[in-house]
Amino acid sequence: MPAAVPLSIGNATTRRDFLSTTSRAATATSLVALAGTMPAVHAAGSDEIRFALIGCGGRGGGAAADALSVPGANLRLVAMADLFLESINSRRRGLGEQFKERVDVPDERCFVGINAYKAAIDCLRPGDIAICATPVGFRAAHFAYAVEKGVHTFLEKPVSIDGPSTRRIIELAAKAEAKNLKVGVGLMCRHSEARRELYHRLQSGEAGELIAFHGYREHGPVQPMDLYPGPPEGMRDLYWQAKRFHSFLWASGGVFSDFYVHHVDEVCWMKNAWPVKAEATGGRHFRGRLDDQNFDSYGVEYTFADGTKFFYSGRTMKDCEQKFGVFGQGSKGAFTISGSGHAPAKSTIYKNQQMAKDNILWTAEQPENNPYRLEWEHLMAAIHSDAKYNEAVRGAEASLVTAMGRIAAHTGRTVTFEEIMNCPDDLTAGVADLTDDSPAPLQRGADGLYPVPMPGRYKFEFRG
Repeated sequence: MPAAVPLSIGNATTRRDFLSTTSRAATATSLVALAGTMPAVHAAGSDEIRFALIGCGGRGGGAAADALSVPGANLRLVAMADLFLESINSRRRGLGEQFKERVDVPDERCFVGINAYKAAIDCLRPGDIAICATPVGFRAAHFAYAVEKGVHTFLEKPVSIDGPSTRRIIELAAKAEAKNLKVGVGLMCRHSEARRELYHRLQSGEAGELIAFHGYREHGPVQPMDLYPGPPEGMRDLYWQAKRFHSFLWASGGVFSDFYVHHVDEVCWMKNAWPVKAEATGGRHFRGRLDDQNFDSYGVEYTFADGTKFFYSGRTMKDCEQKFGVFGQGSKGAFTISGSGHAPAKSTIYKNQQMAKDNILWTAEQPENNPYRLEWEHLMAAIHSDAKYNEAVRGAEASLVTAMGRIAAHTGRTVTFEEIMNCPDDLTAGVADLTDDSPAPLQRGADGLYPVPMPGRYKFEFRG
């Protein structure tokens, strides 16, 4: 049985925001205005807050743009770190064109390499912000250094991929809390006003007893998964694996953890509980020379303590029907949590089990505020008002529950919450000690291929 976790939005806002539950419907504008009435003095004596971007891919660039878009927040980007200089230069150029004088990153504050994150964080003062947006395999190491240096953090999702990495994040969350550091996690759906209203309506019984959930993320591959013939000439295998992170479990938790964590978290939020076990199947199809560590399709049955089921289908295959969303059924009627992408949610409750436009009991008002922006507005409001705000534990547990489904499929076994939390298999063991000359965490076999999950063969996902 999972330990009791405060999942309700009322409890969550006590931990994450300075707002009371009675203000849950406040707009982003009023949130920022409220923060503006409070002291906005930086810990170092200035009202300017600097931040460093660690991981300059699309997600890191998006997070930086969302941060710089917060109305009234005096933020300045001052340092960037990545494994690849071209990623830094591309992101620096794009952000500089959009935000001009608020991007102040000269060449001497651009850092390249495995340990570049330390140099970037060293450019900050206590009370500044580190955006940690590298592949998740590096998340705990980067979070640990940020906490050590006394800076607030924004951790891109997922934040962990197995039991040991989850435990590390939870331990670091306590250290951040002890230092009064704010921690945001990139599960932006929790900041969606439409979903928050849906949550309260479900908890008040508008759809009746919640009896089942089902979700889908089915689309084509988002990047080439063919690893043959290996790294380009001159590129270290370590850098190659980090660059192609979706293909390697240690770096990303695979497509399952990286893609599906939002949907899993949304359902657990609405249910107000974590599932106690997961059973799953999955398969690899039309593989040829592909030797990444993912399955192409996944089917998972999560079970909550009261017997409620959550059925999830994931697929990354070309030329197949596409579907994206999470839904539920209550004893009074069905409901949509998010219908066709992460934003807008278009959350809806129906009068009965027929999910039709002419059968709607309630639906979220349109247009919806952007949850990617809202999560930054909420984080900055907490920093300016010096309110408690730490999403790391909830983010780690959501990441762990997502990994339950992945590991159940990869091993062919039922996996419980307690089992995975205490599982010794550590996919990111040693990552904190990597240098640019270190061997990659995953090595090819004698056949020249990387090990892959084979249900029923291994104790853990691809070993043991």
